Amino acid sequence: MNYKQHLDNKIFKIITQAAHELQLESYVIGGFVRDILLQRDHKKDIDIVAVGSGIELAIKVSSLLPNTPKVQVFKNYGTAMLRYKDMDVEFVGARKESYNFDSRNPVVENGTLKDDQERRDFTINALAFSLNENNFGDLVDPFGGVQDLENKIIRTPLNPDITYSDDPLRMMRAIRFATQLQFEIEKESLDAITRNAERINIISGERIVDELNKILATPKPSIGFLLLHKTGLLDIILPELTALNNVEEVEGHTHKNNFYHTLEVVDNICPNTEDLWLRWSALLHDIGKAPTKKFHKKQGWTFHGHEFLGGKMVKKIFTRLHMPLNQKMKFVQKMVMMSSRPIVLAQKEVTDSAVRRLVFDAGEDVEDLMTLCEADITTKNPKKFQKYHNNFKIVRKKIVEVEEKDRVRNFQPPIDGEEIMQLFNLKPGREIGILKEAVKEAILEGEIPNEYDAAYQFVITKAKNMGLKSIN
Repeated sequence: MNYKQHLDNKIFKIITQAAHELQLESYVIGGFVRDILLQRDHKKDIDIVAVGSGIELAIKVSSLLPNTPKVQVFKNYGTAMLRYKDMDVEFVGARKESYNFDSRNPVVENGTLKDDQERRDFTINALAFSLNENNFGDLVDPFGGVQDLENKIIRTPLNPDITYSDDPLRMMRAIRFATQLQFEIEKESLDAITRNAERINIISGERIVDELNKILATPKPSIGFLLLHKTGLLDIILPELTALNNVEEVEGHTHKNNFYHTLEVVDNICPNTEDLWLRWSALLHDIGKAPTKKFHKKQGWTFHGHEFLGGKMVKKIFTRLHMPLNQKMKFVQKMVMMSSRPIVLAQKEVTDSAVRRLVFDAGEDVEDLMTLCEADITTKNPKKFQKYHNNFKIVRKKIVEVEEKDRVRNFQPPIDGEEIMQLFNLKPGREIGILKEAVKEAILEGEIPNEYDAAYQFVITKAKNMGLKSIN
């Protein structure tokens, strides 16, 4: 079948001309082709394979384009890239690869188009359109990739054990594509991932996290995390998560499976936010439950302090996986540590002082926290489900009212330590801290409004009770 109509962009005609002048064969291959056949939005990244030098072809193409775009050459990899309008076009020479057991960096030598297609991760990514003059637009599909697209199957061109052992990151990519496209991984391929799961240990944390981020960015990340769990990869990558998949029974008392609950929370939050770090917060919100789980004869199962411990575990996970140890990590820590606060609030009568404290502690992240906690409602009891959601509506309404009235989000007490020192002729010391904390508590409890005059009078009275005298 010919797909000329999808190759009407000027860049393809220029590549054809350049390849002809250099007497090379050229093809567009990979995701661009796959997405055309799936009738998805075409990627802005275009991969061109040349049977010959990809770098030479890139330089020739640049010379034929208006304004001669700059060519970035990566000699070590035998690739080159140029930007044309809003597209990144990468050129590589057709090659065959062989691998050492302890590295995912291949030994590369020149090869044919078929060699190049064989080295691709999946049949659906090995599809190519010809850019040659004699058969421009023809589909080259040696491994049945089109059939796999129709059957919604992820399959490797060669023996999957070889494919995954050679480059173990492909195991993560298989699961990511299955999640993004909602395809099934062919049984032999899935079994091979399970057999080769330990090979993931040679892959850097950054590469693994890049795939986890792409899974979390999908509409239903649970598909990917269940596959990671089924194949044993999740035990290696995030054992803190799989530790939650342990339901115990003592004296007839059981607790819910917090692993499957977590995946439900992640799926629940996705329609309401595209914020990757809020989705990470949903994934990690209960990780402190496994190490804090205890059984008491009177209370049953408890997880006391799981939020605090979970927040500390977040830093260990981010460090181990080489994730950013910056504000993004601190945001996830904060969400995990505060994840039960609105839920507890929604189970009781919603008081102004409790809402003030919530807004003060959450600050600018209070809306994100509420989004997380609403996703955390996974009860199958329709009455409880409705009750919790109704209570959260009340909490949200109270947040707005308290904000308008008291302005406590990220507030600083209206009277500061400097003024207190001048007022009572004090040097820096514990009395200053006590008075500042007392003002803050009085405002949060609603004893005084968040205003200077009220805070001033409160400090005078409080200081007098502490035996301090104003110099005024």
